[in-house]
Amino acid sequence: MNKVIVVGGGAAGLLAAVAAAEHGAQVTVLEKMFKPGKKLLITGKGRCNITNDCDLQEIIKNIPGNGRFLNSALRQFTNEDVVKLLNNNGLETKVERGGRVFPVSDQAKDVVDTLLKILHDLGVELVTDICVTEVLTDTEKVIGVKTKSGKVFKADAVIVAAGGASYPGTGSDGSGFKLAEKLGHAIIPLKPSLVPLTSDSPYIPDLQGLSLRNVQATVYSSGSKAASEFGEMLFTHFGVSGPIILSLSKTVAALLKANKINIDLLIDLKPALTFEKLEARVQRDFEQYSRKQLLNGMKDLLPQRLIPVVLDQAYLDEEKPVNQISKEERKRLVEVLKGLSVSITGTRPLAEAIVTAGGVSIKEIEPKTLRSKLWQGLYFAGEVIDIDGYTGGYNLQAAFSTGYAAGTAAAYQ
Repeated sequence: MNKVIVVGGGAAGLLAAVAAAEHGAQVTVLEKMFKPGKKLLITGKGRCNITNDCDLQEIIKNIPGNGRFLNSALRQFTNEDVVKLLNNNGLETKVERGGRVFPVSDQAKDVVDTLLKILHDLGVELVTDICVTEVLTDTEKVIGVKTKSGKVFKADAVIVAAGGASYPGTGSDGSGFKLAEKLGHAIIPLKPSLVPLTSDSPYIPDLQGLSLRNVQATVYSSGSKAASEFGEMLFTHFGVSGPIILSLSKTVAALLKANKINIDLLIDLKPALTFEKLEARVQRDFEQYSRKQLLNGMKDLLPQRLIPVVLDQAYLDEEKPVNQISKEERKRLVEVLKGLSVSITGTRPLAEAIVTAGGVSIKEIEPKTLRSKLWQGLYFAGEVIDIDGYTGGYNLQAAFSTGYAAGTAAAYQ
């Protein structure tokens, strides 16, 4: 019976352990935190967005960071397989807007507990509060791992699934990259992938906590369009966040790395309406509220807190009576409604990112087995690999699929 060590008890590590045990290996999971699955507990705002209910090509499309590398792993263990595994072990799931799959209970803890129950049933040994500092090798193959306390665990195969470098408080503190680097693996420089953006716009403090739905946010760099996303966003005390902002953040991080300045976010507050239709809509509202001041004449169009900001960007006096607004002023107002400007100064730190871009280079990993091309018996799974996707369950699916593929291959090492 093959002995398999899994370094890391997150999404990828737990699935790697399940797969290796299902295929007859003797499996030990070594997790540095007191409890496994800590990062899983905070995904999807504590509800755990398990995967996405879309087809394989759609999943790959939503993993812009080397998604095609996952083709084989995703076929071996699909989104349907994840759902089936959880359902068969007593966890009911549901599909929400945008194909996002959640547990019916809306509790991430139930997902972690179900995975741990599966491990227990398969006889997997789980050791927590233990830090692996080195993968041990002998000529061309791995022979086990060594921990911080000096303890050695012998193994025929080692799966490094120690996470990325985002949310270090959950245990994903970049230690997996160090293990890989010590073994000669190339590490693609780390940067935040899904991360909130910072802004120095004077309006930000007034808009903190305001959520916008069905808006189109577009990133411009020195006037050139760089990327655009439709959906939901949120103003925070430091800038902007929410699903579409997180999806745009990788583009912003790349622009900043290339020393691009003058990065702006333009928010189309009414993307469903053309300029002409929106102007007609504004005109109707103005006719209805013709005796009111401008600030009160726009209450049907926008959230109350956003009105002064829009008027300020359109250079309009909020106390001016609606019936005194000229055609030129109305056009200026519509222009801002179709492109509210927020200056972007940067991304929040890597530690606050949901996902790390960068990691172990895919050029040194076999896509079908996730085996290292440098060492026999060494495998990688999850965020430690240079893979990153958008929000919506895609990153977890990548972790589950790479974990399962690595675990399956390691069992036969």
